[in-house]
Amino acid sequence: MKTKSEIEALVSKIKEIADRDINLMEFCGTHTHEIFRYGIRELLPRNVHLLSGPGCPVCVTHEEDIDRMIEMAKKYNLGVITFGDMVNVPGSEGSLNNLRAMGYEVHVVYSPIQSVGIAENNPDKNYVLIGIGFETTVPTLAYTLKMAKEKNLKNFYYLSLNKLTPPAMKALLDMGEVKIDGIIGPGHVSTIIGRKGWLSVFEEYKIPFVISGFEPVDILYSIYLLVKSVVEGKPELVNAYPRSVAEEGNVLAQKSMYEVFEVSDALWRGLGKLPKSGLSLKDEYKEFDAVLKFPVEVETPKETACRCGEVLRGVIKPTECPLFGVACTPENPKGPCMISSEGTCSAYYLYGGYDNE
Repeated sequence: MKTKSEIEALVSKIKEIADRDINLMEFCGTHTHEIFRYGIRELLPRNVHLLSGPGCPVCVTHEEDIDRMIEMAKKYNLGVITFGDMVNVPGSEGSLNNLRAMGYEVHVVYSPIQSVGIAENNPDKNYVLIGIGFETTVPTLAYTLKMAKEKNLKNFYYLSLNKLTPPAMKALLDMGEVKIDGIIGPGHVSTIIGRKGWLSVFEEYKIPFVISGFEPVDILYSIYLLVKSVVEGKPELVNAYPRSVAEEGNVLAQKSMYEVFEVSDALWRGLGKLPKSGLSLKDEYKEFDAVLKFPVEVETPKETACRCGEVLRGVIKPTECPLFGVACTPENPKGPCMISSEGTCSAYYLYGGYDNE
């Protein structure tokens, strides 16, 4: 098979040139799971280390934001609309699933557009759509809000927990907690923001950066380019996923995003409050802002034994958390890194947590 021979050739090339310890970090939860699913770690030489970063939008949702949504629902008897993984993410006093068990209305949808229909069909109740996701999902959320505005919905609101990826990448590099020699760039996010969307990161840090697809050959080719760049000391920003990613990205999607949203500060689990790393509603859409419409007081969450924040920063592996695989499993998760289908702890648990060091 051609794919098999391509994989063998790439692995051979990586082994030939990897003459030192090299740390590469992926910033995409899908990459994390595909790397484990295809056994890519096992194929690499032991001096090429793959670290997982904050590439899971559910995982980086801050406990305080979960607490705020739950408190809003209780105080104002709101209906909550969210995506599947979010219902089990714990805040200080439980999750949205716990809220549902208490008798509150919590809807899980596959598309945000479904939320408009829910609000339309129940005009006597107020609903809040929780907006999560990186740049990839924001255009569809923007379209949903435009639809709500066109329909003049008065019982539909939005809690923006959307995040922007480049500022988080910069924050992680600034922290310097882990040595990162190269970055496996997220393919889905890059489809929206393009290669150009990473220029500020590359120009500031001069770190090898390769935007990767998701097939085994894609990932191994990206790793090869990164290792080559590190060994030769010639950092480059490379688009190795041209079948999906353009230089400028998806210009129409970007236009749609910024017709509805504007850049703002945001809370990240494990990273804290990062300037200009989130999205809030523009003045023309403030009528849908749930935070303004339903104000609540939320205390700063207390620390827990879950070390998801450190996992998201690449400081520890999931297996170094004392809860992993014992108190924390997919059936009984203690943190979002085990809950989300894109979470690093979930990947380690599902695929054996191979350690190639």
